[in-house]
Amino acid sequence: MIILPGATVKVINPDDTYYNFQGLVQRVSDGKAAVLFEGGNWDKLVTFQLSEIEAVDPTAGKKKKK
Repeated sequence: MIILPGATVKVINPDDTYYNFQGLVQRVSDGKAAVLFEGGNWDKLVTFQLSEIEAVDPTAGKKKKK
C-alpha cells in the first residue's frame, strides 16, 4: 500500500519506542512521514523513515453488521 497523508500506519521497527503503535500520517516528504499518535490526554507527532512504518487497513478484522 502507498503511504499518503490520512493513511493509518503501524511502526514496524522493533528498536523504536513506538513499535507496534498505530497513528495517522500528517505529511510525507523526502522519504519521511510525520505520524500523529493520539492517546487519551496526549497527542504526539513523530517523524519516521518510510521503511520504519507500514500502512494498515483500519477496517480489517471488523465484522459486518447484518
